[in-house]
Amino acid sequence: MPRSGPRTVRRYSDEFKLTAVRLSQQPGVQVKTVAAALAIHPFMLSKWRKDAREGRLHGRARKAPPPGPAREIAQLQALEAKYAALREEHELLKKAIRFCSARRATSSPSSRPSARTSASRRSAGATR
Repeated sequence: MPRSGPRTVRRYSDEFKLTAVRLSQQPGVQVKTVAAALAIHPFMLSKWRKDAREGRLHGRARKAPPPGPAREIAQLQALEAKYAALREEHELLKKAIRFCSARRATSSPSSRPSARTSASRRSAGATR
């Protein structure tokens, strides 16, 4: 359901856009990572990248950080992917535990041997 009230539209300077584009073009850096760091939508950054390629963005971008952090960013991305996989695995195990617990609790009493059934079987075996 859409929010009521006026929409907030942010305007970004060309310098900011070009800096964001330059950051996203660093080796080993994903667009979604840069967009999340700048609190913008990845589609917006992709549009800015396209505008920069086609020459519609003009101005001077701030210097991009040296390529040294690219290795650290790649490590961070690998750790985030690993964390997501572990979290998914944990959720799956929780569901399996709930399923097995519910199944054990709802199993039919007639399917489990009772003390009466065992006793009657023993006495029936003695009379044969």
